[in-house]
Amino acid sequence: MKKFFSVEDVIDVHDLIKDALLLKQNPYDFHYLGKNKTIGLVFFNPSLRTRISCQKAAFNLGCNTWVLDVHRDSWTIEMNDGSVMNLTTQEHLKEAISVMSMYCDILAVRTFPNLSDRDYDDREIIFNKILNYSRVPVVNMESATLHPLQSLADVMTIAEFTSFFRKRCKVVLSWAPHVKSLPHSVANSFSQWVSKIKQIDFTITCPERYNLHKKFSNGAYTTHNQNKAFINADFIYAKNWSSYLDYGKILCKNSDWMITENKMKLTNQAKFMHCLPVRRNVVVEDAVLDSSKYSIVLQQAKNRIYASQIIFLRMLQSLS
Repeated sequence: MKKFFSVEDVIDVHDLIKDALLLKQNPYDFHYLGKNKTIGLVFFNPSLRTRISCQKAAFNLGCNTWVLDVHRDSWTIEMNDGSVMNLTTQEHLKEAISVMSMYCDILAVRTFPNLSDRDYDDREIIFNKILNYSRVPVVNMESATLHPLQSLADVMTIAEFTSFFRKRCKVVLSWAPHVKSLPHSVANSFSQWVSKIKQIDFTITCPERYNLHKKFSNGAYTTHNQNKAFINADFIYAKNWSSYLDYGKILCKNSDWMITENKMKLTNQAKFMHCLPVRRNVVVEDAVLDSSKYSIVLQQAKNRIYASQIIFLRMLQSLS
């Protein structure tokens, strides 16, 4: 594996999930592969689970890591090509990524969208530059449109709770309220990955003018009736995202979209999922999030380790 930007870089999703879950059972089996290898983790935006899970995954493989918070630990970076750098930026992305990639064997990078220029974000301008400038394999720790490590952990979690998809299940991705304008990355990526698994019946529910771009939703059934969507669901994945049509805007402030225990009672005893961090009693009420009957968010978060680890492992094997 030379890069991991999206699910399209995976040959067989089922095999990847299976290998990740096997790795979870014996996380140190490939510790020898990381000897004298370094994974660089670069963050253009804040992180908790992504940062720590990637460090733990690297440790399990015997790798060293270095971590760079670009806005705190480095020179101010110029992103635009052809700029006359006579203002506040001190180093261009081209040199920065080229140099960083010489200091590691795998480079993992996290960026965010600007949520103001839809075309710019859709074309993944920054991440494509990083892929071009890096001299080593690159892992997407979240980009303007996608978050594939999160989504791999998500489908791993669903696999665990369905005996590896031995039964068909209904998965609902539900928009939920939030006080900030948020990216589409998690919702887009989750939709992409779930569409690769034929045992999943997938539904998206969101307010009007919040439909995801069709290149990510892949023809999934989308409804603006949340209660209807929840009927007989086996998994409810809650996530906020801003409008795509009115790009980056918050159009709906209706708290009725919050996930509640009463709504969960419409389901087939569904498990509640969220990528975290989550705003309690805004996105989901405490009665759901704290319920051992419903909530599997911590199991989901733990799988972030092994989602990262299987990708790092496959890259290390390709370097051998």
